[in-house]
Amino acid sequence: MTERHAVVVGGGIGGLAAAVALHRHGWRVSVLERAPQLGEVGAGLTLMTNALRALDALGLGDTIRSQGVPDTPGGLRTSTGRWLSRVDAAEMTRLLGTTALGIHRAELHRVLRDALPTGALHTGSEVTDVDPDTGEVHRRGSAGLRADLVVGADGLRSVLRARLWPTTPPPAYAGTTAWRAVTTVARPAPTAISWGRGTEFGMVPIGGDRIYWFAAVTAPPGLTVPDELAAVRDRFGDWHDPIPALLAATPPESVLRTDLYHLATPLPSYVRGRVALLGDAAHAMTPNLGQGAGQAIEDAVVLGAVCAGVPATGVPEALRAYDRQRRPRSQAIARASYGMGRFGQQLRNPAAIAVRNTLMRLVPARVALRNMARYADWHPPASR
Repeated sequence: MTERHAVVVGGGIGGLAAAVALHRHGWRVSVLERAPQLGEVGAGLTLMTNALRALDALGLGDTIRSQGVPDTPGGLRTSTGRWLSRVDAAEMTRLLGTTALGIHRAELHRVLRDALPTGALHTGSEVTDVDPDTGEVHRRGSAGLRADLVVGADGLRSVLRARLWPTTPPPAYAGTTAWRAVTTVARPAPTAISWGRGTEFGMVPIGGDRIYWFAAVTAPPGLTVPDELAAVRDRFGDWHDPIPALLAATPPESVLRTDLYHLATPLPSYVRGRVALLGDAAHAMTPNLGQGAGQAIEDAVVLGAVCAGVPATGVPEALRAYDRQRRPRSQAIARASYGMGRFGQQLRNPAAIAVRNTLMRLVPARVALRNMARYADWHPPASR
């Protein structure tokens, strides 16, 4: 078979995973990243069972597991520390075959990057347009590239999505601003999320005494302050242990603040001609189900599977199969994640909060776990 060339636009988790998947199936890959240096921000994430299965399909599951921390027993709490619902890691393993994993984003990024052949990554390469019929990729200040397949993994503000789906509204503000940081503490903390009135605080162990924490509040977009850690302390400093200790151990310069946006208007298709979108470019979602990275990695594995053994002339048909497999599931999870935010962190009415908390305490833990597990119950497809 004549060599097939795929250009991946974007060097984040989804883009690198797509490049790894295609490379494993015999494609020559070029990853074009607009940033001058390839890297990920210093925060953590949780990889659910579906993401770990996808990484197993890429041959990277064992390496990733060695870098992260399996979920410790945790669940949902109130701001005072009262448990609303507990997650039993052993029961999750029984249901799904494996538990979730906490890991630093930079470590996941490094493992994906190291799985690519030398010379596949090109930083400082800004893509401005693409021809979906010919696969011609245009770059600012550089010669164009011709590809048999173009993967749009260029994130929330995707250039390729804007160019090829110009009538789709831009990402919408989800109503929440969030802070993230990684800190080191001597005493272990459980994987848990705590809800207050229009507020949320979560913590995830990610290895080596490190804890990834995040905090979120309902607020207008665009608000920043000189000392973001002080703003978090004002909101969460009197919450239950170990939250005050986590904040006290956090260097102020390590705190990242991000307004949360999502694609409120789902795309009618993830593909056009020789171009396929994946990850945030296709289905940017709120983080309330912890599925953003997982869905991007799923996308990558499915894309690699449908394109395995496909000649250049068959790419458009293969991408239509990718769209049929990925769009319904990823868009359903995006809707569910947004709904969880409305039910959880964004709820502000005291009476509604009281009713929600009572319902959460009354639901048996096994039932709650099964409800959550349905989003993580996914298996990679067989390659063509």
